[in-house]
Amino acid sequence: MSCPVQHGSGGAFVLDPYVTDLPAEREALYAAGPLTRVEFPEGVTAWGVTHHETARALLTDSRLVKDVAHWDDFQNGRISQSWPLLSTIPPTPTNLLGTDGAEHRRLRLLTAKAFSARTVERLRPRIHELTTELLDAMEPAADRPLDLKSEFAFRLPMSVIGELYGVAPSEFPYLRDMYVKFFSSVTGPEEFMRVYAELEQYYDDMIAAKRAEPGDDLTTELLQAGEDGDALTDLEVRGTLQVTVAAGHETTVNLLCNAVRALLAHPAQFALVKEGKVGWDTVVEEVLRYDPPTSNMIFRFATEDIEVGDTVIAKGEALMVSYGAISRDRAEHGEDPHPAAFDLTRSQGRHMSFGYGPHVCPGAALARMEGQIALPMLFERYPDLRLAVPDQELANHPSIIVNSLKELPVLLRP
Repeated sequence: MSCPVQHGSGGAFVLDPYVTDLPAEREALYAAGPLTRVEFPEGVTAWGVTHHETARALLTDSRLVKDVAHWDDFQNGRISQSWPLLSTIPPTPTNLLGTDGAEHRRLRLLTAKAFSARTVERLRPRIHELTTELLDAMEPAADRPLDLKSEFAFRLPMSVIGELYGVAPSEFPYLRDMYVKFFSSVTGPEEFMRVYAELEQYYDDMIAAKRAEPGDDLTTELLQAGEDGDALTDLEVRGTLQVTVAAGHETTVNLLCNAVRALLAHPAQFALVKEGKVGWDTVVEEVLRYDPPTSNMIFRFATEDIEVGDTVIAKGEALMVSYGAISRDRAEHGEDPHPAAFDLTRSQGRHMSFGYGPHVCPGAALARMEGQIALPMLFERYPDLRLAVPDQELANHPSIIVNSLKELPVLLRP
């Protein structure tokens, strides 16, 4: 298998925006670590952390922050307004992805209800209901090829997050299409700027509608939120919606698709599940490690020089966290079975595919629950489910950030 990672300026690894060979790229980045120079579109470079222990240390280092004001390349105009990865950088610190310290804790506290243990557990019956409805809806097409991603893996988490925040089901296809372009590394500059502006307008309109007619949803609660009189501004509400609606469905879509793919590609491992020797919670955790739903998280910025072994992340430089490469770490996950293998009996190591430290994904518990409910229900209804094309024909959405299949064609009842 040829390695798709090429050397760019200064010997940096050029990340493949078309994701033509993701396993090889992960392995190459891991081999180059624990900290290596990486290159993005338009020659933009950053440091990439690719080993587990180093990532844990950096993700809890207060000298690395999310506020783009500390990134030299952004402040000096090196990053254009049409840069394909602009969606990864909150332009102002108005949401969970762009704040640190006390401000981050404030926003996290004010937005915590959506992902609290009580809220997540209360959603369990509804997730069962939604899963049943989607399985029923697929029955008429059970004997012919069907895209499981669009018909099931997308619809379930989008329905859950949509109901939480009061998004109408009629708008789900629009948001799906917009976020495909939003996360793409190859969306053209003009189209990207259009998508960016449209999504901002979409959420502004949603805020205005909820203010005019409050509903029984978390968007309305965000507008009314306050802690000791410290309410969210409309800009903070919009930023929160942008993050939670996107991340609240995208991670779970990829988790569901990657789980189905992994189980079908490893029948001996799947047999352990069918025989009751391995639980679905173990399936979810190993899929999260083996094929993380997020390939790379961009960015953190150094507020001062940071020494990492013999390397220095200079003040003003950016850091990328490569969850895909970290999942290959031998020191964390052992050599036997090899970290590149899907093995449900793996006993060593813990993944960090939901992040680590203060910015750990607040929706991790919800994503896990959706996977633990939806996957067994899917295979109980369609025990003979198989791919409608060879596994090697499955292609990734062209994104450096999210690990997302373009589609997942299956036969439910072959």
